[in-house]
Amino acid sequence: MADDGDGRLRTEGNGGGRGGGGAGESLLGGGMLLVVGLLVVGLLAAYRLYLRWGTRSGPGGAARQSQAAALPRMKRRDFSLEQLREFDGTRNPRILLAVNGKVFDVTKGSKFYGPEGPYGIFAGRDASRGLATFCLDKDALRDEYDDLSDLNAVQMESVREWEMQFKEKYDYVGRLLKPGEEPSEYTDEEDTKDHTKQE
Repeated sequence: MADDGDGRLRTEGNGGGRGGGGAGESLLGGGMLLVVGLLVVGLLAAYRLYLRWGTRSGPGGAARQSQAAALPRMKRRDFSLEQLREFDGTRNPRILLAVNGKVFDVTKGSKFYGPEGPYGIFAGRDASRGLATFCLDKDALRDEYDDLSDLNAVQMESVREWEMQFKEKYDYVGRLLKPGEEPSEYTDEEDTKDHTKQE
């Protein structure tokens, strides 16, 4: 505190005690603007997420879920990459994907693997490389058969872990065929035995 000569005391840094708080108030006002700005940005981000993901479980998403639930269990068969691509959720309501050479029916998880789901890029495809490398880009998918031979040991272990998770949660429907490989002939007994084992 100091005497400014006319008998009034002033405090250092408050703008001389005249006209409000001076620098202190401008900092407070700037801080308040920052908080309000961050709040607005956060609300906009939440609204965009709601529009993108929240509305998917609306009428169209519910219809797609009930349509998926009404599909009969798929009979066991093997798939070439071209055959697998037909089951991407757009051309056919059933959604299949392959992990480590095994094909799974993920239709009941269509909110994740459907055309608008966060993992929809894997629908009708071999998802092994994308899951192993934690990559959700088209670059992680191959248009030709992928033997995964360039993946390291950690990535291959990740692929095997994903395979086990899919086996626990979804129906295994067959193998992903290598080029030139012939599909297996499955009997109804093998098909039924495997399906009851999963339940």
